[in-house]
Amino acid sequence: MDAPLTQAICPERDALIERAEGLVRDTTLASVARWKQDRPGSKAIGFLPPYVPRELIHAAGALPVGILGGGDMEVVRGDAYFQSYICRLPRSTIELGLSGALDVVDGMLFPSICDVVRNLSGMWQILFPKSFVRYFDMPQNFEPEIGGRFFEHEMRSLLSDLGALTGRCVTDDDLRDSIAKFNVNRREVRALYRLRAEQPWQVPSSELYALVRAGNVLDVDDHTAMLRAYRATLDASPRRPKDMARVALRGCFCEQPPLELIKTLERSGCFIVDDDWVLSARWIDGDIATDGDPLWNLVLAFLERAMPCPSLYELRKERGEELVDGVRESKAEGVIFAAPSFCDPALLDQPMAMACAKAASIPATSFLYSENTGQFQVIREQAGTFADSIRLS
Repeated sequence: MDAPLTQAICPERDALIERAEGLVRDTTLASVARWKQDRPGSKAIGFLPPYVPRELIHAAGALPVGILGGGDMEVVRGDAYFQSYICRLPRSTIELGLSGALDVVDGMLFPSICDVVRNLSGMWQILFPKSFVRYFDMPQNFEPEIGGRFFEHEMRSLLSDLGALTGRCVTDDDLRDSIAKFNVNRREVRALYRLRAEQPWQVPSSELYALVRAGNVLDVDDHTAMLRAYRATLDASPRRPKDMARVALRGCFCEQPPLELIKTLERSGCFIVDDDWVLSARWIDGDIATDGDPLWNLVLAFLERAMPCPSLYELRKERGEELVDGVRESKAEGVIFAAPSFCDPALLDQPMAMACAKAASIPATSFLYSENTGQFQVIREQAGTFADSIRLS
């Protein structure tokens, strides 16, 4: 039987979630267009998941815009550029570009997430030669004098190019100010994540997911205000506890699941208390220092406190150890591996992570999805059975 979430009547919270969900579903980026209209001459820079240093874009006076694919839009022209056996994100991103939906952004950054996205960056340069396009390479060596210096060079080069695009000579103080603003934003995100782990009935993951994703198209100050307003409604109108299975979700670091999939998992009796979606909002664990050289501070934060991700070479822990640590910290009772179809990094990591979960006696199940998944009955039944098995064990 489904376990619907207990809802408390709170018009202010409902309005915030309605706004956030509207921003998640809007592939036309209307909010970005409004931001630019209010600031004539300003630029918006799109980026793909999982991470780019948004502080650089902000310091250059532009709006960082997370591009997370086309959702359930029909992909026709995008299929002509990629094989059918790759994930949907690059194909729907091409479709958005060719349809004109991304005309509002003045440039695109493609982080080194996988070979497919590397190829996508090259296609973008050919298809949109007048747009600013940059492949953003992240280090796989975490020694400060090797990978760190390489990453510093990458970021200085990117910052210079962004400044040339926006017409701003970016100073260290500009960068420090941007780091400070994103520090505050990450604190608000972490606060909601902590509250969800402690009291998941208060912060349904479908709401948290929408709220965090909304930050991909909002100015950082506006997004921080949204998160604070939401947290205030939880104090003013708390929800009652609910007995549901606590699970961790893994595999969603790049192509994001549809919002309805998160709601389906909740309806099936699962409290999601740990996840790896929308990593750009919390890639760095903790604050980034603002004293000293701000660019080098960004480098060190990446090297020392980056979120674990299948696309990063990891020496600090064995593959899967982070999962076990996260399960214990969040007090999850099981793990759901939900990976996008044909996602090589996620599917290559999954057997190692599942082996670690099994060795730690953590129940686990898995399924595949895509950003346009529309039928959830099978997932609902599988997750419901998994939740029941946890509660009955």
